[in-house]
Amino acid sequence: MEILKPFGPSVLKINIPDQMVLEMNNYVDNLIKDEEKTNELDFGKYLEGNVHREFRLDVEFMKKIKWAEFLAKSCQKWLHDGHNISIKKFDIISSWIIQQFKYDYNPIHYHSGQISGVGYLKVPQNMGENVQKSKKSNYNGKLVLIDGSKKFLCNPTYTITPKEGDFYFFPSYMMHTVYPFLDSNEERRSVSFNATVDQSLF
Repeated sequence: MEILKPFGPSVLKINIPDQMVLEMNNYVDNLIKDEEKTNELDFGKYLEGNVHREFRLDVEFMKKIKWAEFLAKSCQKWLHDGHNISIKKFDIISSWIIQQFKYDYNPIHYHSGQISGVGYLKVPQNMGENVQKSKKSNYNGKLVLIDGSKKFLCNPTYTITPKEGDFYFFPSYMMHTVYPFLDSNEERRSVSFNATVDQSLF
């Protein structure tokens, strides 16, 4: 576990257990073969992404892999170790999978609830080079968290390079965006959630 402080609010970086990543990927691979079930779980109309597919995780599947327990324990440790805050409640509002392919993107947006997070189940080996051959930063396929505006000694953005198994927690109000990637026919697959914690903290 690593608590990051790139700006005002902290961000938690943690690893999803390998077995959980495997089970989620198997779940998705089987689900997308079932058009009726995929349509039933379609979550795209509630999300901002301009991506191929967004669908809710089935409640029974989340129970099976103990997804809520993993998220709750991680969140409790983050708030306790990083902020000396103890929480008694952690309720998932929703959790969903995003399948992103070449040219897909997620515009700047924020989430509901109080705590949000995103983790990576599949990441393309190559997400493309910059059009200009220079030393400019390459944002292809990356997540950018945004907090406020540029200030002296305060960076308003934090850029995350996706890596399979990495998972990040952040306040749900935090604006963020995902850039498109290029030159790859591989899938960028992520899992996200929104949750509420003790109301007395807000």
